[in-house]
Amino acid sequence: MIMGCGTSIETENQGKPSAADGPSKNPSPALTMKAAILIQRWYRRYIAQLEMRRRCTWNIFQSIEYAGEQDQLQLSSFFTFMLDNFTHLNGNGPDLISHLLDSVVEPWTEEGRQAKYEQISVPESYTGPRLTFPLSTTDANNLLTAVKEQKTLHARYVLQLLHETKKFLKQMPNVIYLSTAYAKEITICGDLHGRLDDLLLIFYKNGLPSAENPYIFNGDFVDRGKKSMEIVIILFAFLLLYPDHMHLNRGNHEDHIMNLRYGFTKEVMQKYKTHGRDILKLLQDVFSLLPIATVIDNKVLVVHGGISDRTDLDFLSTIERYKVKSALRLPRCSLEQLELGAGTRQGRAQLGSPYSQGRASRSTRKRKGYLARQSSCSSTSSSSSSSSSLCSPCISSLNTPRRNTPSPCNLPSPSGVLQVPFLDSFVSIAPPEPTREELEWRQVVDILWSDPKIQNGCTPNTFRGGGCYFGPDVTQNLLEKHGLKLLIRSHECKQEGYEICHDGQVITIFSASNYYEEGSNRGAYVKLGPGLVPRFFQYQVSRSTRKLTLQQRVNVAEGSALKALQEKLYAHRSELMTAFQQYDENNTGSISIGDWAQVVESVLRLDLPWRTLRPRLARLAPDGSVDYESCFEDVSPGQPVPQVTPNFAETLYRYRTDLEIIFNIMDKDNSGLISIEEFRQTWRLFNSHLGVDVDDHAIDEMARIIDFNKDGSIDFNEFLEAFRVVHKLDVKEQ
Repeated sequence: MIMGCGTSIETENQGKPSAADGPSKNPSPALTMKAAILIQRWYRRYIAQLEMRRRCTWNIFQSIEYAGEQDQLQLSSFFTFMLDNFTHLNGNGPDLISHLLDSVVEPWTEEGRQAKYEQISVPESYTGPRLTFPLSTTDANNLLTAVKEQKTLHARYVLQLLHETKKFLKQMPNVIYLSTAYAKEITICGDLHGRLDDLLLIFYKNGLPSAENPYIFNGDFVDRGKKSMEIVIILFAFLLLYPDHMHLNRGNHEDHIMNLRYGFTKEVMQKYKTHGRDILKLLQDVFSLLPIATVIDNKVLVVHGGISDRTDLDFLSTIERYKVKSALRLPRCSLEQLELGAGTRQGRAQLGSPYSQGRASRSTRKRKGYLARQSSCSSTSSSSSSSSSLCSPCISSLNTPRRNTPSPCNLPSPSGVLQVPFLDSFVSIAPPEPTREELEWRQVVDILWSDPKIQNGCTPNTFRGGGCYFGPDVTQNLLEKHGLKLLIRSHECKQEGYEICHDGQVITIFSASNYYEEGSNRGAYVKLGPGLVPRFFQYQVSRSTRKLTLQQRVNVAEGSALKALQEKLYAHRSELMTAFQQYDENNTGSISIGDWAQVVESVLRLDLPWRTLRPRLARLAPDGSVDYESCFEDVSPGQPVPQVTPNFAETLYRYRTDLEIIFNIMDKDNSGLISIEEFRQTWRLFNSHLGVDVDDHAIDEMARIIDFNKDGSIDFNEFLEAFRVVHKLDVKEQ
């Protein structure tokens, strides 16, 4: 029997050589070596190709993720601008959003809400865990068991747990100081993002939190995943059970405005329909009270995002962190604070006109900008993190350019003079001294949003749209200033779950495996003992990828990334076609590969290798040029959409997430239904944000068409469902 690769073959004449075969010869050593080298070269080339595809897939996922964060910053900045600078938007503007963006209740004085949970009765039919406070280990274990059995904790206990957590966090400082002298090791975990399976796997591999097994969870517990509420409940329960050994840092997603876009708000309202808004309001306070940083043995700094050249731990320890309900909620600021003359105040009226008119295109607003006022935008502080788009005190993040697009903050200006754009002209003004509130806000934003970079210096994080990029020199300066040796941060997904940079002085730890797609990345956590030598532990929650080969895993992730990219192309079809046709002077339907790549990048601004991706996105014409209309062939609308105005459907495909956020703000009872008048108000706000040219008549016509049962209300979820794209290949497979 001759053994092959998992198979066997029977032969009748086994061991009986044929006369025709002649005497058997062993291959020469030189020939064997040559064959081995050829196989090795082939395998290395094969692995290199897979690695190139994997990295390209990774870049697609990351670019789309950060583009979404920029969209969120722009929407949030628009809301801020509306509240700060307008009294009316067609009679309704600020009223639609003030209840969301303004602080709900001062967290230090809320006796009115303390006993609210006591009025909620728990029915006898409830089979989930019943908590008693102070919590015991039995309560925590019952919670874990209930979560594993997919039981939902009753709203009464959720509110009580949050209330107790809030009382505890009020007593905590902004910066927590820990020592390894009381435990063998401290475990630091990164982003979980609603991946409950990852948290349970960490506890299984590393043990539950206890006095002998302390933990630091470094922010971003919620959003994106479907089990964020369960993670919050478990973490807060162990925080109350072991307050000296369980520590939680705030992340950029512990933010009620971020939660609107990335799913946590929707998850809470779906799981707790009756008491969902009370839970969200309390979570808003709890998130704002989470500590900002942790220091281990006075040598290791643990923060969620990173640092900037302005980060000062001493100053950070003194801020009133609870005031920063949302890092996206910029401090109130208007041009009146600049004490400008009457002429400049007239310019302020012009400044608001693009919003009220709602006619300027989104891309134009990104390029021109409306306001870029901050001291670090000046040439005297070009390396400062606070020149980042999110770190400007007013609304510069609304027009944050992606990648290397010029922004008003980067325009040359005399020392100490700011260039404030008023429509197409610039006015030079002296920068005011930043307020205490603004300085505190800047510190928090840099801690929550920043990323490390290889190059020295500190520059605006235009990739995300917020925070800064800090280089090795910035890290070195901060560590030396505070007598530290190591910075541990999270905030960025890494393929292996962790990454070391800045000459070993910065560690990124990310604990959500399969973040972008099944098999896309590992999760990890790091343990520090008294010697402060990091030990990394990797894992990957997997129900299917274990059965797949490396090539199959790459194929799955690549396919998902390309679908997301095709949807991006489809959502910008009009802009792309207009730009393609400018290069296609003879109307041939094709342009050169270089022109095609240049157009796609100029419109999408994702900083991707479009030449490499072209074979997967568009086909070539017989002459070797790109048939640019083929970019859109594999994607189509899910349902026919009424074209009340040109490119209406495409606009909704592109901005359906923003529209859904605005609607969720208005849908106070979470019914999924809004009145015709509320629908009009939604569109007015939407038009002001995006400059979408849809007049009142078109809005009324659209409302009439989609009011299917003519009852005067609109099922908005069904309406949004119509604006999803369908991949034709998926339809064929079905």
